[in-house]
Amino acid sequence: MFLTLRFYIAMGIIIVMFSLSYSLPWLFKISWFTLLALIGFILIDFVSLYYKKAIKAQRKCNNRFSNGDENKVVIEIENKYIFPVSIEVIDEIPVVFQRRDVLFKIKIKKAETKDLVYHLKPFKRGAYQFDVIHAYTSSPIGLIQRGYHFKQIETVKVYPSYKQLHQYELMAINNKITDQGIKRIRKIGNNTDFEHIKEYVKGDEYRSMNWKASARRGQLMVNVYQDERSQSIFNVIDKGRVMQQAFEKMTLLDYAINASLVLSYIAMNKDDKVGLITFDKEVNTFLPATKKKTQMQEIQERLYNEKNTFGESDFSNLCIGVNRLVNKRSLFILYTNFINLSSLQRQLPYIIQLAQHHRVLVVFFEDNEMIDQSKETPTNVQGYYTQAMLYKGIQEKHSLVTHLKNHGVLTLLTSPDKLTADVINKYLDIKQRNMLT
Repeated sequence: MFLTLRFYIAMGIIIVMFSLSYSLPWLFKISWFTLLALIGFILIDFVSLYYKKAIKAQRKCNNRFSNGDENKVVIEIENKYIFPVSIEVIDEIPVVFQRRDVLFKIKIKKAETKDLVYHLKPFKRGAYQFDVIHAYTSSPIGLIQRGYHFKQIETVKVYPSYKQLHQYELMAINNKITDQGIKRIRKIGNNTDFEHIKEYVKGDEYRSMNWKASARRGQLMVNVYQDERSQSIFNVIDKGRVMQQAFEKMTLLDYAINASLVLSYIAMNKDDKVGLITFDKEVNTFLPATKKKTQMQEIQERLYNEKNTFGESDFSNLCIGVNRLVNKRSLFILYTNFINLSSLQRQLPYIIQLAQHHRVLVVFFEDNEMIDQSKETPTNVQGYYTQAMLYKGIQEKHSLVTHLKNHGVLTLLTSPDKLTADVINKYLDIKQRNMLT
């Protein structure tokens, strides 16, 4: 049982009345009457709240959360009292969120059920544990509160951002995928791989007309050809210390994991085979490229357990592993990060070696903090010097792109927040140009 603010106000008034009764004797009896009335209301309040357990609370959420996305959590509160109540609801969310604001103050009518909704945005993969739901209930009298504690301890796993899969899928269905800078490249009639026949729409090529089908249907019909052949795609993710850098609370590794998951989904919908390689000092995870239905689930489970390491990644062991495990020419999308030219030169021989047998796309990241700082107006000599160094660092990043291109290696320099859209665009562009073979 907990005493409310209304109780303390009432007691304060009674104390003042008793104090004044020394000067005003007639007030003494009124004070006693008021005190007895307060005790009576407290007893009524106590009995009405405690005669039965009449509040139920239940947490409803998915058993898996999407990393880097808003995830919905619902607390269902049911009032079985014969009178309306005021309730303060506190949910003990996982400590990793460092939030103490999941508090709701609501009023519920008798026999009413309400849903309390809030969202959680995790920035790290792993298992998160929810704890007890607390509900502090008071009657219309409002002198005391009854505490209800619902032990609903449950563990939620935070997976790579699977919500993006549905986001891009819906965009593709609605022909709105270009809203995120992603180009649809399925063409009609430019290749020899027949797919199906469809009704003619404005913009279709006349050379793709199927006159026999048009005669049968009594309307113009065109042949649709598949623009690309099935290829093997590997997302290759560097887990070394260079991928520990954080951007908006998420590491570069997590951005790479999210992007690779979405790309795998897109590639499989394009009828490509998709595989996965993660490495640091050695190859840690290898998943052969395939189109089987369970591949996406397998990729997601593998990516869920990936962790950053603190050492420098060994690209030579990556080459050894690839030569041993991958026989067919494939597209390798390598997610890593190079700070400067010297860091690239240490790994360049091994990247070139990979590019001799496979098509390699190296994906690395711009330093957003450096770019933002370079836009600030200097106020002194030290500021101008700092800005000059920042410009030099930015230009060096862009020079890495040229350096890789000169060795026949495809590159993508992007910011973490644009990674998914940019890497999908690059993949589709490669497919369109038939650069995988």
